Amino acid sequence: MVAREGLKIILPAFVLAFILLIAGIYLGKNILIICFWPAFAFFLFSLGFFRDPERATPTGENLIISPADGKVVAICPENDEFVGKATRVSIFMSIFNVHVNRIPLSGTVRSIDYSKGRFLPAMKPETSFENERNTIGLESGKIKLKFTQIAGIMARRIVSYLKVNDQVKTGQRFGLIMFGSRVDLLVPETVNLKVRIGDKVTAGHSVIGEFE
Repeated sequence: MVAREGLKIILPAFVLAFILLIAGIYLGKNILIICFWPAFAFFLFSLGFFRDPERATPTGENLIISPADGKVVAICPENDEFVGKATRVSIFMSIFNVHVNRIPLSGTVRSIDYSKGRFLPAMKPETSFENERNTIGLESGKIKLKFTQIAGIMARRIVSYLKVNDQVKTGQRFGLIMFGSRVDLLVPETVNLKVRIGDKVTAGHSVIGEFE
């Protein structure tokens, strides 16, 4: 299974590779056959990059699940007008990770804030505030949290399917970021974190934290 946005890249890449191969063989042009290989390699890369596997999401109303595949690169305190005193967990996604993002907790979308910005490497701490990003505020009972899709040095498009007042469920797909990026998760400071810096997490499956 692949993300539907990826079909706009995967299918043209396949058609281009196919045309180059057939034309090269039919016309006897070695240069076309040589060009086929990088086109075919890009097709295979795109097929892998836009993969969208099914995930078994843990059950439990008090669990906060990872919104992204990748590596935890930062955990730090932060004050937020919506969440209050909070902890930010930053997850870096390399080009080899699945880039489909998932809802961390069932609830209601209260805000969506898209901000234009720079395209600094997503590993840098300042990308949380300087890079192009899309921030979603979510309310679930008495708990509020935010999660932010952040563009990286290669990521040039952030995709989100959400609208304000949407009712969402834990593990539900809500968007993706194309080609290397980062997702920040802002949770109340009272949440008991289950991850540390350096941990690898999986969207819709890994438990980030637990609350009472």
